Amino acid sequence: MKRIKRKFIRIPDWEFFRGVANDIISRGRYYMLNGFIAHSNVSVYMHSLKVAALSYYIAVKSGVKCDLKSLITGALLHDYYLYDWHDNKPFTFHGLKHHKIALKNALEDYELTKTAQSIIYTHMFPLTFWTIPWRTEARIVMRADKIVSMRETLKRDPQPKFA
Repeated sequence: MKRIKRKFIRIPDWEFFRGVANDIISRGRYYMLNGFIAHSNVSVYMHSLKVAALSYYIAVKSGVKCDLKSLITGALLHDYYLYDWHDNKPFTFHGLKHHKIALKNALEDYELTKTAQSIIYTHMFPLTFWTIPWRTEARIVMRADKIVSMRETLKRDPQPKFA
């Protein structure tokens, strides 16, 4: 008799996602992210929410073992640099340094796990090739950030499922 493998359907718990997200969004200086543009006409606030939602979705659907709360937290804070990088003078290398500024700001406003800190610090890999995302959560957020950024830049940006 042939054995049949059962596939488990993994369904994201969007109430859990909202709970973690609301805890971050309602504190600190998170409201300031609405005033800055990430890509095209998308605010850093909305960009970060999309990255967090896609990261959470990927993690749950793929079934990888990871710290979902830290994943959501790190994804929401990965661009917590709190300035408009479009206003800076040319050649300020925003892409090479904003991960450090975001981590510094996040540590001032939130208590973060080592995993969340790793997510924020390594999300710009491979541009910042010296910040290798060793943790599963960091690799997921790094990839989700690239996907969301590309969609926003190309203006092929669907509304997130949690909205």
